[in-house]
Order: sequence, then structure tokens, then C-alpha cells
Amino acid sequence: MTFNIKQTRRAILGALVLTTGLGMTAFAQAKYPDRPIKIVVGFSAGGPTDIVARLVGSRLEKALGQPVVIENKPGGGSNIATTDVARAKPDGYTLLLGTVANATNMSVYKKLNYDTERDFTPITQLVKSPSVLVVNNDLPVKTLSELIAYANANPGKVSYASSGAGGSPHLAGEMLKQRANIKAVHVPYKGAAPALKDVMGGTVSMGFKTASGVTGAINAGRVRAIAIASSTRLPQLPNVPTLAELGYKDFEVSSWSGLFAPKGTPQAIIDTLAKATIEILNNPDVRKQLEGMGAIPVGSTPAEFQKYVRDEIQKWGVVAKTANIKL
Repeated sequence: MTFNIKQTRRAILGALVLTTGLGMTAFAQAKYPDRPIKIVVGFSAGGPTDIVARLVGSRLEKALGQPVVIENKPGGGSNIATTDVARAKPDGYTLLLGTVANATNMSVYKKLNYDTERDFTPITQLVKSPSVLVVNNDLPVKTLSELIAYANANPGKVSYASSGAGGSPHLAGEMLKQRANIKAVHVPYKGAAPALKDVMGGTVSMGFKTASGVTGAINAGRVRAIAIASSTRLPQLPNVPTLAELGYKDFEVSSWSGLFAPKGTPQAIIDTLAKATIEILNNPDVRKQLEGMGAIPVGSTPAEFQKYVRDEIQKWGVVAKTANIKL
């Protein structure tokens, strides 16, 4: 059988199309990840958020077979880091270690260069650490009802410390004022450590402090725990009641963190990251390390985490609007 020139050209062209198509299919189906992954943290190295990021990141390296680099970009209440990741290519190689700040910032800042719900796809919630309402030892109260009665009987004498204006400790104090109908002066600090120091020293009456950062001071008798802003009691503080037990339902304040990807990241990549991270958080050794820090491992699905973030944004939005907080 002989081929003319036209038949030969068709055969060659068909072979090229087939080869190109197979190459494109192989490229499209390339295994993720095939290069290093970067997790951006909006806070300084060495802090609780950074420690969680590095613990999970080191385990992700082993699970995914690629290096996981932690990049710290502190500043602006994590807004600098969040903005950078929102603008990153949605390919699964640049992720955000988001926190409760990404919910509170949506309401307290007049202008942001990102929208947490619009610009990100939640992957999984990593941890949460409930807040504890503590008072200095010189304040003559031991219960929440006594604290409320004291605030009403001594107008202008009760103050509360926070780690900075607009953060969850600030909003938690405002929520207590709104729900308990009391007055208290807000005293912002540049960080959780100096805020706790002045509560312990008696300069400030009270404050909401993350369990992971205040349990030691409570057990040492340096501050008095009044209530936990959680639905359940903490194993580390079994004798401290929750605000829900005391009649304040849905009064939950938690310092949480989770993984986010830029919006548009393929669902297959989101699922791969979620599955690997959830398995890490269910590892007994990892859970023990996190619980030792006062953090509760979560490991939610992307859909569960998305709902949680939306609820947090709505909750703190109401508090910020009522208190007229704008930064």
C-alpha cells in the first residue's frame, strides 16, 4: 500500500495531536505538590500561632513529601500577611495561617485590602484556645455575679485590659459589657503579656486571656479565674465554670487558627491539604503537644471551617457595631 503526500501529512499531524494531547493530560494530572509549599503567618516567630504553624508544617512535609516553609510577616493585626496571600496565585503553594483576627478585622477596620470570605477558601481549623475571664486578686469578687454587682456599685472603677484595640480580648470585654449591662473602661496594650502583667499587678481590674497564656498564672495564684468563655469546661481548669453555665449562652471567645488558600485554588488541592492536616491533628503525639500548650486540636472539614469563620465574622460584627469600634 502506498501513501500520497496528503495522506502522509495527515498521519504525521494526527500523531502530533495525539502526542501533544497525551502530554497536556500528563501535565494537567501532575501530582500535587511537586515543589515547596509556603505557609504565611501574620505574627512574629516564637508566638503561639507561629509554634502551631511550625508543628503542623513539619508534619505536612512528611505527609506530602515536599518542604513546607513558614514565613512570618507580622504587622497590622495580621493584615499585611493576609493581603499578600489573598493576592497570591491560587495553586496551593502559598497558604495563610489565619486566626480569629481574620474574623474580627472584618468589622473593626474601616478599610481592608482583602475580604476573608471573598478572597479565601478555608481548608481546616487547626486549634482553638478558649479565653478565661480573670480578675486581679485585690478585686473583692470571686464569682461573675459578684463582679457584676461590684461594677454596678462602683461606676468608673472597673477596667479591663486587652492585647490591643480591635482584637478578640477587646471585643470580648465589650460583649461582657453588653450582655451583663455593666460599665468598664478599656485599657489596650501592645500585646497579651503586658496586659496580663497589669491585671496581675492590680493596675487593671480584669481581662479576657487565652487559656494557653493564663493557666500558669491562675494555678500559681497570681490572678483569679472567674469564668471560661467556652461551651465546656477546660480540663486544665476543672473548677472554673463556663459563661454558659452562668446564664450567658453562646458567649464563646476563642483564639483559633486554621489554614486558608487563596480563592480559586482547585478543590482537589483543598481536599488533599485538608485530609493530610486532619490526619496530623488526630495523631496522638501531635495532640499531646498542642494540648500541652493549652490549645485544643480541631481538624474540621473545609465546609465546617467555612461555616465557623462565617459565624465568627457575624458574631464579632454585631459586637463591634454596637460598641462603635472602628480602627
